[in-house]
Parts: sequence; structure tokens; C-alpha cells
Amino acid sequence: MKNISTKKKIEIIAKAALAKKAKDVILLDLRKLSSICDYFIIASGDSIIQIDTIADNIEKELIAHNRKVWHREGYGETHWILLDYGDIVVHIFHKETRLFYNLEKLWHDAPRKKLKEAMLGKKLPHSRRRGVKTQKF
Repeated sequence: MKNISTKKKIEIIAKAALAKKAKDVILLDLRKLSSICDYFIIASGDSIIQIDTIADNIEKELIAHNRKVWHREGYGETHWILLDYGDIVVHIFHKETRLFYNLEKLWHDAPRKKLKEAMLGKKLPHSRRRGVKTQKF
């Protein structure tokens, strides 16, 4: 089984989420802030069905690359799904739930990137936010 890089996993996850119309897909770099994982990927959907579909597509695409989820929480009638891949934890929220928990504010010190289809497969650009340190991925 060939190992895929963290950068490649980020790309696969983002493309899979965006293919199912995920909104506001953000990458938070936690490498210098936490030992939980290296990255959070946060995305939103407009309905419970959509967030389930986004999560299913992410799992399907990573399974195609021989990567199974380590831990999964929140399927069914919830407004927040978590997929743990060890180095990357994916959070898929219903839009109101994302605003309520506001992980981006909680992890405000984390360098962040907005992931869009056009930039995937290319070098991810540095954040333009003031006061946010960025790193190359």
C-alpha cells in the first residue's frame, strides 16, 4: 500500500467536499499549536443530507487511495460530522452550527487557507489575513 502525503490528502479531501458543493472550505494549520492533529479542514453544507453526502464523498475518495477514516462521529440527524484521519481532522457543519461553534475563532492563531477548486493541485497561496503567520504546505 503506497503512502500518500498529507498535502495529497488535503487535496483529495477538499476536491471531494467541493464536488458536493461544500461551502467555505478552510484549512487550519495546527502543527505548532496542537498535538491533536496537524490540520483541520472545515466545511459547511446547507442541509443534513448535504453534510452527510459531503462526508460520504470524502470517505469514498480516500478509500480509493487506500486511506480509511480512523474515527467518525455525527452521521444521521446531526449538524456536525467529524472525520479523523490522524494527521487531518475534517469538520463538516450545517451552516448555523458552524457559526455557533466557530472553530475558526477558537483556533484564531492557526494559519489558514480558503480552499477552492481552482487552487487545488497547485501550490496553496499564503494567507492574506493581517497578523496570521503562514507556512508552505
